[in-house]
Amino acid sequence: MKARHFLQFKDLSRDEYEHLFIRTRWIKEQFKSYRQYWPLIDRMLVMIFEKQSTRTRLSFEAGMRQLGGTAVFLNTRDSQLGRGEPVEDAAEVISRMSDIVMIRTFEQEIVERFARHSRVPIINGLTNEYHPCQILGDIYTFIEQRGPISGKTVAWIGDSNNVCNTWLQAAEVFDFNVHVSTPPGYEVEPERAGLYGTSHYEEFSDPMQAAREADLVTTDVWTSMGFESENEERKRDFEDWRVDAEMMKIAKKGAVFMHCLPAHRGEEVTAEVIDGPQSVVWDEAENRLHSQKALMEFLLLGRVEQ
Repeated sequence: MKARHFLQFKDLSRDEYEHLFIRTRWIKEQFKSYRQYWPLIDRMLVMIFEKQSTRTRLSFEAGMRQLGGTAVFLNTRDSQLGRGEPVEDAAEVISRMSDIVMIRTFEQEIVERFARHSRVPIINGLTNEYHPCQILGDIYTFIEQRGPISGKTVAWIGDSNNVCNTWLQAAEVFDFNVHVSTPPGYEVEPERAGLYGTSHYEEFSDPMQAAREADLVTTDVWTSMGFESENEERKRDFEDWRVDAEMMKIAKKGAVFMHCLPAHRGEEVTAEVIDGPQSVVWDEAENRLHSQKALMEFLLLGRVEQ
C-alpha cells in the first residue's frame, strides 16, 4: 500500500480533516484523563531537523511516546545529510529502518524529494514555504474554542511567510476567508503559496482594515528563520504591522488571537494581547501535540473509529 504523506495542507481532504479533528478530541481526552492509548506500540518515528525547534520536536517526540512508539532525533549537522549525502539516498535508507518520518528543513523541495523515495509516510514539520502541522493545530483550536471555521474570517497581519501560505491553503479546504495585510514588498505570492485559486483571500494595505470584524487575528515573527540578515530592515518595514489591543477591539466580539510561537513581545504583538483574555496561544501550542498524534495515527493506521 502506497504511503500517504503530509507535505502541504492541501494533501488531505476536508473529510479527512474532519476525521482528524474527531480523533484529536478523543486522543486529547485520553491524555487529560491519564488513560493509556498505545496504538503505535513498536512503531518508530524519525525526526530530521535542519532548522532549530522547541515545539515541533517536543510535540512529535512526546506525542509518539504517548502513542506507545519511539522517536529518534537526527540533526543534519550530526548526520551524513549534513555532509552532502543525497536526500534520495537518505530517504531510501531511513524509510527502511523506521515507520514514519518528520522533516523540519528549509526548502520544500527537500521534503518533496525525500517523500518520492520513501517507503513510509513523510510529515512536513516546517519548510520555508509551508507549515501544515501548525495550521492543523490552529484550526482544531479554533473549532474547540469557537466552533466550525467555515464561513469565518481570519486576519493575517505581517509577513506572507510559510504560516500565512498554509492559512491560505486551509481557507480553500474549509471555505473560510483570510484577510492578509503585509507591508509593501511582502505581499502574498499565489504560486509560492500553492493556492487552488484566489477566491478565499483578500489583501489589505491597512492592517486595521484587515482585522475589522475578523473572527481570528493571527501573526508571526517579522523575521523567520533563514532571513536573519534582513532583521533590521524588517523591523523598520513592519513597524505598523503590530497586533495590539486597539486592533483586537475592532475585530469581531469574541475574536481570538493566535501566534505559532516563539513570539517577540513588543514587535509583531504586544504583551497585552498575547497575555490577554482573547489569546489562545497556549491552548494552540498544546493542541499541536494532540493533533499531530491524530495525524500520525491516521498516516500509519488509516481511519480509526473509537
